Amino acid sequence: MARNRAGGDDSAAPREKKTPGSDAAEPVAIAHGAGIMPRDFSISLAAKGGTDALLRNPGRQRVQSMRGFEDQYVDIIDYIVRITHRIWEEKDIGYIYDTYRHDSHVYDDYGLQYGSGKIVADTAHTINAFPDIRLFADEIIWAGNDDIGFHTSHRTVIMGHNSGYSRYGPPTGRQVELWCIANCVSLQNEIFAEWVIYDTASLIRQLGFDLREMARALGNEQPASGAEDPRFGEAERLPGQDRPDYLPAPQESPGDGFDVEGFIRRSFHNIWNRRSLKEVARAYDVALSFRGSTGRVFYGRGEYQSFILSLLALFPDLMLQVDDIYWMGNDAEGYLVSTRWSLAGTHRGNGIYGAPSGRRVNMWGITQQAIRDGVVKQEWMLFNEFAVMQQIFRD
Repeated sequence: MARNRAGGDDSAAPREKKTPGSDAAEPVAIAHGAGIMPRDFSISLAAKGGTDALLRNPGRQRVQSMRGFEDQYVDIIDYIVRITHRIWEEKDIGYIYDTYRHDSHVYDDYGLQYGSGKIVADTAHTINAFPDIRLFADEIIWAGNDDIGFHTSHRTVIMGHNSGYSRYGPPTGRQVELWCIANCVSLQNEIFAEWVIYDTASLIRQLGFDLREMARALGNEQPASGAEDPRFGEAERLPGQDRPDYLPAPQESPGDGFDVEGFIRRSFHNIWNRRSLKEVARAYDVALSFRGSTGRVFYGRGEYQSFILSLLALFPDLMLQVDDIYWMGNDAEGYLVSTRWSLAGTHRGNGIYGAPSGRRVNMWGITQQAIRDGVVKQEWMLFNEFAVMQQIFRD
């Protein structure tokens, strides 16, 4: 089997599958190659001065090739910010029909959702529950082009008051503030694949509901197993009964530049699969700033190590695989990286989810990182924690 730059076999390489009812290929992971990753931040949210500045003055002259997109959008950042604002804050929900493919695939806490009609229904439901909803783009990492599609990782802060009915119950009147990361693939003005993580556990807690009881109630409405969910399968195990390999940093020559993909795959594997927590000291800055699911905020490598250790203790057979990586930046300015990952494990340890249940758990998430000088300075990691709780607490 061919080896990739990260030292793994080519089974982790991007795959393509046909979207049902469409002749277009849906990338499971971005196809890496020359010109795919932007080498600077000239097209970025920061270069535009943030969300409000972009909405007030988006510009009129296109600065990026966007074949098939509406003329009003000057680049992919402009497209993502303005369609989000128009759909959610201006409440032009029907614009989803113009910006999502009719057979689009959307993966969220509740599984795989097919078609733009389901997206319209879910959006109407959420806006009804939070009529004053506001979405503030905090970061958008992008890669791609006209041929493979534009891949975007959109980190957002969502705010609003719960004055309407939601799937969780009657209006509480409470104000909520939560994080969301949505990874989309857009081609010719249409999003045809999306992986979206809302900090649902934080939302339910802020609404004043009992998180465990809500997980049990809604978990009992879900299928008994995640086996039918195409996002998950048996975690890739080791050949035979061998130990997990330790992936060493490659010997680099001056001028090679920082290997973003190799760094990500190596650090994820060594920390999570090899259980080599010493890698945190090598891959992360001593002054690391971390934000995670359900309001987790950590500073420094020690707290981050403790968080990882808590999950490894909860799920002793945990195995993680990286599903997608893309980034923007360069060695001088640093890199912004989006990594989508999934893992499987069995709840056999004591911890925040109570006594061991023996339940098999599927988890997936999106991690964004700011990397400078070869180490992670900031990290944002969201995973489907409420869905994990549903799997554990169901009757």
